[in-house]
Amino acid sequence: MGRHWAIFTTNESNKKGFLKLLVQGKIDELEIDLSRPALYSRAQILKAIQEEEIHDDPTYLKAYGQSLGSMSSGERKKRFLEQLLSQNISCLILDNPFDHLDLEGQQALRQQLETLEKTPTICLLSRRSDALSITTNTALLENTSLIEAPEEREPQFVWTSPLPKPIHSPAPFKSLFAFKNVNVAYEDKPVLQDISWEVKQGEFWQLKGPNGSGKSTILSMVSGDNPKGYGQELYLFGHKKGSGESVWELKKHIGYFTPSLLDSFKGYHTLENMIVSGLTDSIGLYTRPKDTQIRKAKEWLSFLGLADKAERYFHELSLGYKHLIMIARAMTKHPPLLILDEPTAGLDDESCRLFTSMVNKISAESDTTIVFVSHRNEPGLAPKKIYELTPGPSGATGKTTLV
Repeated sequence: MGRHWAIFTTNESNKKGFLKLLVQGKIDELEIDLSRPALYSRAQILKAIQEEEIHDDPTYLKAYGQSLGSMSSGERKKRFLEQLLSQNISCLILDNPFDHLDLEGQQALRQQLETLEKTPTICLLSRRSDALSITTNTALLENTSLIEAPEEREPQFVWTSPLPKPIHSPAPFKSLFAFKNVNVAYEDKPVLQDISWEVKQGEFWQLKGPNGSGKSTILSMVSGDNPKGYGQELYLFGHKKGSGESVWELKKHIGYFTPSLLDSFKGYHTLENMIVSGLTDSIGLYTRPKDTQIRKAKEWLSFLGLADKAERYFHELSLGYKHLIMIARAMTKHPPLLILDEPTAGLDDESCRLFTSMVNKISAESDTTIVFVSHRNEPGLAPKKIYELTPGPSGATGKTTLV
């Protein structure tokens, strides 16, 4: 049986630098042959898809009858792993292999990985619960060095201050959105079947369902980006879909965060300007902010424990604090609806607990309605209702559960 390492990372770990050293075979203390390593990561999968698109790489088309890019998320990860294992590798390096997978996909991939007793594995994991049962050694990554993994820690910061108030009270809506027997299909493929779901002011929902069940379709219909609601019983912020509202009129009622939004803020944005941009609905600031906007930004930074870092650049923060800044940015106007789409992806355990406790506080101290989308059952998250999508041959159906 080979060695199987679970290396736990924090959002301060230099994972990129450590991975580079691993691939170069420069980490000796693992006692693993690094002469022919194979790297399994989301970035490597995307790179393989690019090879298909740019250089017409036929590897997956020949092996499986379809390209890697055309596969579902779970199938894609399974086939990519198979291709790595078919090569003459000395060890397998895995970078958060369970991120962005639904529960069924996580279970299938875990079963596949836990059969690799003879192939040494090095798993870099943000979440301790993702460790494989075949793990023989554990460590914590501090910068690019390995130290003994300590016991799990509670967040070092707690929310003692009240939630900052909005500059102007948002318009109240008794019902934020309502689907009444809504059906959606793309060409001949049914996606949603008889969806009936109403979300009211101040509620805290979790939206669940496997990959491909239609969660993104529902969210895009709520935001106005998807035209599939026309001619159906879909009501958004008090108006029936198609009654004359514009997409921008809908979006002004919605705060939104998904980790992919971080890619839009790679420039030199100060933390103060990041918060103010939530009041101006812009990527960056292009006009001089008002005094009231600056004061509100400072209130939020004080609430986050970052009052002395207003001029620090956003890209210098740890991933955990980037996520907190982004949710504060989304909440500056106390929007009637806050959509959080896989917001904890990539966070370590401590940062995740801090983030979910902030979401709970927003629910408790504001009238903002929250829709939290996640494949994980996040410890400590306190939604009051769950809407779960279950795929079927005629499209996914939905069910409400009270927590």
